[in-house]
Amino acid sequence: MKRILAILALVLPLGACGTTNIEPTQGDLKAAWERSNVAPLDYKADILAFMRTYLNDPTNVRNAAVSAPARKLIPGDPAERIVSCLRYDAKKSSGGYAGAKTGIVIYGSGKLDRFIETPKPVREVCEGVALQPFPELQRLSR
Repeated sequence: MKRILAILALVLPLGACGTTNIEPTQGDLKAAWERSNVAPLDYKADILAFMRTYLNDPTNVRNAAVSAPARKLIPGDPAERIVSCLRYDAKKSSGGYAGAKTGIVIYGSGKLDRFIETPKPVREVCEGVALQPFPELQRLSR
């Protein structure tokens, strides 16, 4: 009898560990996503700082325009993110202009998180979005 009680004393605590679920619930994941889905305070300043390092030659950008941050679904993401669409024509390393490009600026926790220029997602997200002139990008220096 003592032997059976000793075995139960060892097995019962281990059995309780097997039923503990340490994985986050769908509600936990959604809440965490929404906590990071915060609109930026100064989205234009974030874009300018990023583009200064992203572009080979950040000077004399032409036809720059940006949309105000808005919630949009990015293909491949599980829920909406706060994004802006950015259009610009920058110089190539040879000095000539590369032609107009459009990209998606994705914000996380109130700051610029990613920049995507892949054509299909850009078309899906930025189609029909109202762009406003972005002269600050056109006046960018090194």
